[in-house]
Amino acid sequence: MRPIIGITMGDPAGIGPEITIRALSVKRIYEKTRPVVIGDLCVLEKALTVLKKTASEISGAENYNLKFHRITSVDEALFVYGTIDVLDIGLVDIDQLKIGEVSSIAGEAAFQYVVKVIELAMSGKVDATVTNPLNKAAINLAGHHYSGHTEIYADYTNTKSYTMMLAHENLRVVHVSTHVSLRDACDLVKRDRVLDVIRIANDACRQLGIVNPKIGVAGLNPHCGEGGLFGKEEINEIIPAINAARNYGIDADGPVPPDTVFSKALGGWYDIVVAMYHDQGHIPLKVKGFVYDQEKQMWDAVSGVNITLGLPIIRVSVDHGTAFDQAGHGTATALSLLNAIDYAALMASNR
Repeated sequence: MRPIIGITMGDPAGIGPEITIRALSVKRIYEKTRPVVIGDLCVLEKALTVLKKTASEISGAENYNLKFHRITSVDEALFVYGTIDVLDIGLVDIDQLKIGEVSSIAGEAAFQYVVKVIELAMSGKVDATVTNPLNKAAINLAGHHYSGHTEIYADYTNTKSYTMMLAHENLRVVHVSTHVSLRDACDLVKRDRVLDVIRIANDACRQLGIVNPKIGVAGLNPHCGEGGLFGKEEINEIIPAINAARNYGIDADGPVPPDTVFSKALGGWYDIVVAMYHDQGHIPLKVKGFVYDQEKQMWDAVSGVNITLGLPIIRVSVDHGTAFDQAGHGTATALSLLNAIDYAALMASNR
């Protein structure tokens, strides 16, 4: 049975509505999943108008011969290619919405889409969730003080131990810490947390169908501390965590110098890398997955995905932001969203 995937529209003022339609104009998505969009129908209708106009001006562009089906519950969805099922939350006044701008109106709507899709997943109405980008400033303007999707999901699912995984093709990275200052991130490199993330990474690989995962654990300091000369976190925290993971039967290797561990992963040495902080993991993924065409002055590919691990439900997201500068132009790529839907379907099938 094809899994039901709940897809949030993202910030109504960003590229989320456009790339949602672009992704659901691809027939193979309906061949492997049953997608339903959580958002505002009026915003999607406006986005479709933009996409049709842009397509008419570009030779070889997609044919957006699509229609929407407004629903009030997942049970009413048709799941038929060519018709996008929309669980219409009805929060946005389309005449007041300013595309490409941060606003509390858009922030409130984006936040409520996420809350709704979590509710659907927790109640078993959808098999997995996929999130389009929201704007952190906008949701905070609306009074919801979270630093991102990950923290919202953790709070609303009452999850204490979780981590972020980024993936692009065969490169996968999980993080010991994410949305904290670099100064605080160093203090969060503790044995128990590193061990938790190694165990979560191992479980995630198995859920993706990797039978015997090989896990590379990055160091924190240059040269993994050089025997304590450049820092002792490796000696005091990371190595004890790796040894404990091995005692659980996990194939964990390290600590590996951060400047080589990702090249080794790309070469097939590791199925996943445990990074010690946000940028240590994000930079190599985005160097690999984001491709900018200087001549065209636009992104050719933005294809990484972001998966929150440790939750009782499946959550996969695009690995990019709201791109307000591109919103309303009908040119934003949906490659990352397509990959996110593929990952969600794979994880749902292997549960």
